[in-house]
Amino acid sequence: MRKLLTGAISAALLSSPALAAPAAKADPYGGEEAFRSLYKELVETNTTLSSGSCTLAAERMAARLKAAGFTDDQLTLFATPEKPKEGGLVAVMPGTSKTEKPILLLAHLDVVEAKREDWVRDPFTLIEENGYFYARGTVDDKAMAAAWTDTLIRFKQEGFKPKRTVKLALTCGEETTYAFNGAEWLANNKRDLIDAAYALNEGGGGRTNGKGVSEGGKLVVESIQVGEKGVQNYRFETRNPGGHSSIPVRDNAIYQLAAALVKLQNYDFKLELSDTTRAFFAKAGAARNDDLGKAMQAIAANPADTAAEAMLNTDRTFHSMLRTTCVATLIDGGHANNALPQRAGANVNCRIFPGHSVEEVQKELQAVVADAGVAVTLAPPLRPIAKTPPMDPAIIGPMEKLAAKYFPGVPVVPTMSTGATDAVFLGAVGIPTYGVPGAWGNPDGNGVHGLNERIEIKSLMTGRAYLYELVKAYTK
Repeated sequence: MRKLLTGAISAALLSSPALAAPAAKADPYGGEEAFRSLYKELVETNTTLSSGSCTLAAERMAARLKAAGFTDDQLTLFATPEKPKEGGLVAVMPGTSKTEKPILLLAHLDVVEAKREDWVRDPFTLIEENGYFYARGTVDDKAMAAAWTDTLIRFKQEGFKPKRTVKLALTCGEETTYAFNGAEWLANNKRDLIDAAYALNEGGGGRTNGKGVSEGGKLVVESIQVGEKGVQNYRFETRNPGGHSSIPVRDNAIYQLAAALVKLQNYDFKLELSDTTRAFFAKAGAARNDDLGKAMQAIAANPADTAAEAMLNTDRTFHSMLRTTCVATLIDGGHANNALPQRAGANVNCRIFPGHSVEEVQKELQAVVADAGVAVTLAPPLRPIAKTPPMDPAIIGPMEKLAAKYFPGVPVVPTMSTGATDAVFLGAVGIPTYGVPGAWGNPDGNGVHGLNERIEIKSLMTGRAYLYELVKAYTK
């Protein structure tokens, strides 16, 4: 999933008094049993890179759409010969307008690996227990993939004629670095197929104050992801003639690399604000009643406030939201126990503030190291520049209006993800992409990317109803 964003919102607001739980909303069009069947089929289709098939999951969703009335020419299944199990689906529901551009619904089908011996329950069997659904992908991202597919099925069943064309892209490869990446492949090879005014994606959502709403917890925030950092790895490497370890010298490849990494450890990239993060710090800060909340509001008003910055830097999430960050994550070096090292290297993982190129950050890292003997190179794959979409009221407004209906009294906060989604690939080809509110999770992350992933059933069903109404609001 690589998001890590709504935890920031939760951290920003949990010091405030707990807000009211969302009002129970009856699904006005029913169909919950059919949705549960669709969701179960999708979750129980293994889509891990090692042993699963996104292609099979896409085919199963296409079959359900076809049964609802979609024609073959409205359903495009795709895969490459090199990656036959990493395919996806694009479904198109034509609109009545000849002038308004389509909207795109995006979700990924692939999931993080899950070993049965590590889990309490079979990770690829949907299990209902104590008000939760357990299985790999129950949250990330099959909850959204199922809700989008269900929305188009319901539109067909109701005879709804959208004004805007609605497109759905179910893709693979979001969770893996070197796998076939459906969103990137579509953006680079099938741009016309997914052409849209904007896209709705994962990355938003709500957080409780600890427990699920059905367990007596309170929903404290709903967020809209408006932008995310770019991700890029760099290789730091030193080389040396080496020699016998019995006669050491100060000129040592490992020491030289270590010195460069210490410089990186002590370096902060400059503070930056976007429209999104400025709005986040102002709104989330106002909801707090402590010094950190005051600092959040102060930095939104004046980015040059060094006292406010120092306060915010004590929180690791806020520190990351304010700048590009780079951190050493892997290290290697030497070739024998009794030899001076001839080579040493480290991987440095950077999360780049929107608007900066990977080459720009590479140049800054080389300046930080300030040692010509330390090579700083780009490690593949190369990622596009992260672009922050506009805070367009025509897009943000319907999200906020519906959130007030479904989650009365709960603040809706725009945020920039310090992680990453497939939005970066769509933004690179001119399709602004937003992470929508709706379903919520608990501050512990609900096992996403870890063991015993789960989603509160009330959250899933409320999120499903919210997303259905949201798409209708944009297209009627």
